[in-house]
Amino acid sequence: MHVKYNTKGTCAVRIEFDVEDGVVKNVAFLGGCDGNHKGIAALVEGQKPEEVAKKLKGITCGRRTTSCPDQLALALEDFMKNQ
Repeated sequence: MHVKYNTKGTCAVRIEFDVEDGVVKNVAFLGGCDGNHKGIAALVEGQKPEEVAKKLKGITCGRRTTSCPDQLALALEDFMKNQ
């Protein structure tokens, strides 16, 4: 299933990803720090959504109360809740 998630409070404005056969694939961020987003995408590729969300939830960026990894966690939680 392909998911598009509009972020809040981050430089990236949207995150897109697929969940196939119970694992996260093809994570892409629109906007923000390209290298960091490619790194995050590579690290979470092939992992279960619940494991990724558990690891990334609550990460902040500077003075912000959220971050791109945190927003990915929220997107995955939203996906799991609405599955």
